[in-house]
Amino acid sequence: MVYTCFTSDFFLDAADAWRPEVWAMMRERSDLNFLFITKRIHRFAACIPEDWGDGYPNVHICCTVENQAMTDYRLPLFKEAPIRYKSIVCSPLLGPIDLTPWLDPSWVCQVTVGGESGLNARVCHYDWILSLHRQCVDARVAFHFQQTGARLVKDHKLYRIKRRDQHSQARKAGINYTP
Repeated sequence: MVYTCFTSDFFLDAADAWRPEVWAMMRERSDLNFLFITKRIHRFAACIPEDWGDGYPNVHICCTVENQAMTDYRLPLFKEAPIRYKSIVCSPLLGPIDLTPWLDPSWVCQVTVGGESGLNARVCHYDWILSLHRQCVDARVAFHFQQTGARLVKDHKLYRIKRRDQHSQARKAGINYTP
């Protein structure tokens, strides 16, 4: 797996000049799987190559949603986009989200969830994470709890979690799900 633009966004306007070269590389290296995450799914149609069709078989695109407003805006666009492999990333999770209208294993491979990191991280509530977990299990869509974030509220208590521990603490929750 080649993780593409993980400190940026593949559909960022500033990438317009060099994106065709990356698409060409993805086409040429069909032996590799490419994955990228975007919050700019609204730019998808303007950014894909002419030969995209229903998507390159070695490209997996993830769309981020951090709250219900962005879920309601981005996921209709994402669902309709011709992409072979799609995942939803709820990160940084900034509020409760109802994904039930969008959880269909015929088009969503996985939902990944995580809190926000950094010194100024906003709070993530474990109840929001558990709600998304339940929604995914009910819909039979894979669920991955990626990281707790720096400030996690669980059982009405605020936990400040160091960056180096956020992934391991999420794994310890034991709530990842594969149908």
